[in-house]
Order: sequence, then structure tokens, then C-alpha cells
Amino acid sequence: MGGLDGLSVWAEDDLRRKLLWYRQVSANRMPAKFRIAGHIPVEVPLAEAPEEVLWEELEAKTPVFLDLWDRIRRGIDDLPASPRPQPNLVDLCRELSIRMLSHCNFCRWNCRVDRQKGTKFGTCKLAEDSRVSSYFHHPGEELIYRGRLGSGTIFFTSCNMRCAFCQNGDISTDKDNGEVVSARTLATMAWLLRMEGCHNVNWVGGEVTIHLHSIVEAISLLEDLRPNIQDLREALGVKSDYYTSYRRNPEGATYRGAFNAPMLWNSNFFMSAPAMKVLRLLMDVWLPDFKFGPGKCAVNLSRTPWYWETVTGNMQLIHGWGEEFTIRHLVMPNHVECCTRPVLEWIAQTMPDVPVNVMDQFHPDNFCDPSGAKYDKKHEEIARRPTSQEIVQAFRYAKDLGLHFESLSYEKNATGLRLLA
Repeated sequence: MGGLDGLSVWAEDDLRRKLLWYRQVSANRMPAKFRIAGHIPVEVPLAEAPEEVLWEELEAKTPVFLDLWDRIRRGIDDLPASPRPQPNLVDLCRELSIRMLSHCNFCRWNCRVDRQKGTKFGTCKLAEDSRVSSYFHHPGEELIYRGRLGSGTIFFTSCNMRCAFCQNGDISTDKDNGEVVSARTLATMAWLLRMEGCHNVNWVGGEVTIHLHSIVEAISLLEDLRPNIQDLREALGVKSDYYTSYRRNPEGATYRGAFNAPMLWNSNFFMSAPAMKVLRLLMDVWLPDFKFGPGKCAVNLSRTPWYWETVTGNMQLIHGWGEEFTIRHLVMPNHVECCTRPVLEWIAQTMPDVPVNVMDQFHPDNFCDPSGAKYDKKHEEIARRPTSQEIVQAFRYAKDLGLHFESLSYEKNATGLRLLA
């Protein structure tokens, strides 16, 4: 797949022997987790069983999945040669996500509204439809995700947070941005991106958690998907690089003859425990965004209570599960001491082995852009770019704490590297 595994960055000290599963799946030397989950049978009638019975079945089958995944990773076993059982663990995940939609508890807000009826709305302001703003070969993600041919990024609209500085404010604050898409259209988008050489399928927003039902259903369709002309026509309508020539390469997008791609969950990580249990069986690599310290900044800047305990709790979950992930932290002006420092200290104390991208790309946007129509003067403290001194201080904290941050953070930053040296 364009040589992602051959990038020299993997030889750097802070990335050596990191994200090995993701790299193997991207190179089609291993099957993605959704392929493995599809071979685990479930023993309950999905449509008829009460939701609590479905959760009990998920709890019972998760260890079975983990055992097969472990055997495959260690080269002891492979995907079973027999056809996938019906129903299987992916089908169970799809059914559970649909049930959750009727009393939505995808994220920590736990709004409990019936989004299938759409008569009352929760924090995300969505009913059951999912909208995609754009999708394309993303050239701007970290090198380990974009590689040479791009990260296969699908941008959803709306969000469950209200960040005053959101760099994607046009899609996160406008729930009607983009086009309504079916699960089959979503699957076709993922199929196209991978067939064109993308190294992963990057589910992102806005926020992806609030679209859990659509994403899980799309993933459930991928292994057997054979898009027809109508599927392609519907999917290509919002493709941002539609006019760019990418040669399709089916051999580079399959494992044992069926579609294969690492699934990347690119999220604010303000998710619920049930959502995490479903995603554990489907995501190959995770990209949590760790924004705020433990004080009041999350409430003041994003109107989000319970932020610190929710995001740290979810990251501790995936770390304890042995999942592969990298963490992003955006340095904000006037928030190095209250946010950057405690965030980096927590990572160093809790999961020092995890690679971190300390990002310097903050710019005034959304409600903190003095030149914008939506500017709110109460956000004046962040209505500028961070100074070079603030960026260097953030890097210095990361360096002094011994974090694995250099390769991800310095790649696009010459100022900080020069001044820190």
C-alpha cells in the first residue's frame, strides 16, 4: 500500500516497534479486526432478543474474539477457511448500535433521546441520519497515518462538544452541513479510498461517536461489498479529490480475497462505556484528542462537563486493553500551564509508552476569531496564535517528562525544534 511500513520514521527511537498491528493490517499481512470479528458466531436471535441479552452475548463473545485475535497476531492461527457464521460478532455490534440509537447513549452526555423517531434532540442535535461533509486522501495527518498515498479520511458533521476554537467549526457547529449518506454509501466511500491506495480508513468529524450506528453498519458491509454504478455515483458526489487520478489496486486492498483495511477512530474520546465495548472489536488503531486539563477549561471553552474523567478513563481503557494508539494535544495560547502541562504529566505518569503529537497549529477560529462573524469577546484570551515561547515550553515539558513525542511533533514544526535545541 504505497510502502507505509517502509517509511524511515518507524526507525526513530520514539516510534520503533510501535503500532505493529496497524502496520501489518495496512500492508495486508494481517486481517483487520472487523474481519476477525466476522468469524465469531453469536448464539442469540439478534432481532428478537432484548437489548440486555445482546450485551450479555457481547460480553461472552469478546474473550473468544480476543483469543482468536491474539493467535492471529502471533502467527499461530489465521482466519477460519469456513464461511462466516450468520449471525456473527459484527452483526451483533451493528444490532447493538441500532438499539443504542433508540435511547442514545453513544457518548458521555447520555441524552437517552430516541434518535430514530427524531422528535427530540440531544446535545449533538441529530436524529438518525448521518451526514458527510467530505472524504479524500488526507495529506495533512501525521506521517504514520498519511504515508505516501494519504489517510482515507471521512469527515462527518456535528459534534457533542462546543469548542470555541474548533478548527473544523464549519462542520462541527452546523448539523446540516454535508450530504446525508446511507451506510452502504459510507461503505462505498471507505472501499474507494482503500482501493485507491489509502493506508487506513480514518473515521473523523466533527465527531464520529455520534455517528456510531452508521459507521458500524458500514463496516459490517465492507467484507462483501461490490459497489455498483449507483453506489459509486452516490459516493463520489462529496469526494473532495474526485478529479485527482488514483489508480485502483484491488490486490493492495484485500486479505485472502476480501476487502481489508485498518480502521482508525479519530475522536475527541468523549464516549460512553457501551460505545467503547463495541468499538473494541472493530478498531485497529485509535487517535484520541486530549484537549484540556482537569480544571474548568473544558467547561469554559467547550461547554463540556466531565471532560477530564471521561477522556482519561477511555484512554486508560484502550491502554489496558493493549490497543494501539497515538495521542494528540493542541497547544492553546494562555493554556500551557492549565492544560498542556497537566495533560503531558498525566500521560507520562499513566501511559508513558504511548506516542504523543504536541501540536502547534492552533489558530483563532470559530468563536475566537476576531475577524469572524461568530467572534465572542469572552474568548479573547485564545484569540491569537500561541507564541513561540509557549510552543517551546510545551515541547520542553514533553521532553523533560520523557515522552515519545519528537517524531510526531517536530515533523511539521521547525520553530520549536530549533529553539529547543
